[in-house]
Amino acid sequence: MLLAEQELAAELPTRWLHVQGVADRAKLAASTFSVEDGNLLVAASILHDVGYAPRLAKCRFHPLDGAAYLEDLKFPERLCALVAHHSCAYREAELRGVSAELARWTDESTPLRDALWWADMTTTPEGEPTSVHDRIEEIQKRYGPEDLVTFFIRQAKPELVGAVERTEKWLRVAGVDYTAK
Repeated sequence: MLLAEQELAAELPTRWLHVQGVADRAKLAASTFSVEDGNLLVAASILHDVGYAPRLAKCRFHPLDGAAYLEDLKFPERLCALVAHHSCAYREAELRGVSAELARWTDESTPLRDALWWADMTTTPEGEPTSVHDRIEEIQKRYGPEDLVTFFIRQAKPELVGAVERTEKWLRVAGVDYTAK
């Protein structure tokens, strides 16, 4: 938590609130995984947006900038890959022309990956729980109709909603109350 806080809290306080909320959501899902994978999920949730830190922005695509930074710090490859591929990043990478760079890391397409996407896509910028549909709508409004991010989120919506639905089904089966605020 300290690394993400150092990089985000002062310069990007709203982003830091979001990261803390995503971590809270991830902690709910972590209990449904092995201890190792649960810890990995929480770590990835805390670090997923570290690439937004202005001093880390190399290619100006936060999943890549964050994963490269973590790789430079010798974080485990799987953690770097989860950060690199969080929330359907490959779609935005295509639009930005950085797919080859993203391909350095493999998208594991597992329930753990889905849980990270769920935590991110069900947390508002202020760190509060929300629905995936409200989150997608909020992103579109925040960026505006002509922005690349809006185009990306429209393209990614089916995959993002699918990951959220799979995770929420998994959590219901496990008896985890993820709806509490």
